Amino acid sequence: MFSYTTGGPFGLEDMVTTSGPGMTLIYLLVLPFFWCIPVSLVSAELTTAMPVEGGFYRWTRAAFGDFWGFLAGWWNWSASFLLGGVYAVLFTDYLVYYFPKMAWGKHYLVSVTLIAVLTWINVRGIQMVGQVATALEIFIFLPVITMIVLGFLHWHHNPFAPWVPPHQAGFKIFGVGLALGLWLYSGYEQLSTVAEEVENPQRAYPRALALVVPLSMAAYFLPTLAGLASAGHWEQWHTGFFSDVASMIGGTFRGRPWLGTWMTLAAMVANVALLNSTILTTTRMPFAMAQDGYLPKVLARKHARFGTPWLAIVLSAAIYALLAWRSLADLISVYIWLRSATTVLTVLSAWKLRRTQPELKRSFTIPGGRAGLMYVVCAPVVMAVVALLGSDRFGLIGGATAIAVGPVTYSIVRRNAKVA
Repeated sequence: MFSYTTGGPFGLEDMVTTSGPGMTLIYLLVLPFFWCIPVSLVSAELTTAMPVEGGFYRWTRAAFGDFWGFLAGWWNWSASFLLGGVYAVLFTDYLVYYFPKMAWGKHYLVSVTLIAVLTWINVRGIQMVGQVATALEIFIFLPVITMIVLGFLHWHHNPFAPWVPPHQAGFKIFGVGLALGLWLYSGYEQLSTVAEEVENPQRAYPRALALVVPLSMAAYFLPTLAGLASAGHWEQWHTGFFSDVASMIGGTFRGRPWLGTWMTLAAMVANVALLNSTILTTTRMPFAMAQDGYLPKVLARKHARFGTPWLAIVLSAAIYALLAWRSLADLISVYIWLRSATTVLTVLSAWKLRRTQPELKRSFTIPGGRAGLMYVVCAPVVMAVVALLGSDRFGLIGGATAIAVGPVTYSIVRRNAKVA
């Protein structure tokens, strides 16, 4: 779960130059209370009530019917196309640190090869995916924790100054920065898609969410705070700058920045971990939708030995490979529209199912009674609206177009599909 929702601090560096050091640190501390904490509480309750393959897609369908259920699944699967290939690209971008003369063709080949290897791991089942994710995260934690400790020991700058970049357009400070923040803290409902493959999900999911949310906040906030306090140069922060921070404070060994090299390798591994868990969670969506008759039945076929939806996994991975040449910055503003839409449907489903199916056995219930339920529903809805209103032109046009494709696709498949 941590591997999918967080992976590591890498990728947030652009928030510092876009929103400013102070606003970035505030975002990292405050956003969880309006986004991932409410969503994690909803996910914990509904997973214990309906631990089904497809997770929030089937919760939405049970709450609001076929149309909205289809949109939740389709928007989520579409969003995975935007990020699946990008994680492979980011891995190879970091690899260029070691091979600076890598040509575009080799760059693309490495990205596709990584997707193929992780696809094979995912076809072999959730146990292997989990073992790989655990090993990768342990490797990532070691240099990150080292950088945090050394960063605090080399505290020379005010990490909150300036609060916002001078002469920066307001939509970039609050719109683009907020979209990046929501991306960082997204995905806490996504692991519900593999609930049928998890042992005792009614117990496992609430416990995992209770651990992962604060761990994710620490994994983002502490390295950023330590980096700004020790290295400064907020205006130079960009993707990969954590490696630069580590090089500045770690010194050299045999003429090379040992901590910077270690952090670069950890960033590569983090993208492997993110892609690994993305393939696991998002490929169950076409599988579940195929079971329900929205997509070709062949996608619901399971591997004879491993019991995984191998055709859905391979198809999704092939689409990731086709898009493994786009940059992350180009796609986040579009992705956040699709992610926000599915998140809003998820939290609304918790409210609806409380009213229509109160008899569902819930071993975990959102605390706080009606006030607690109102909080977990209203906070993400308000945050999604604020983020979408603050979108830049590319995100506004691309995001609205991606959303509009969903109803059109539903009308097409509804005519041709036999819905279960």
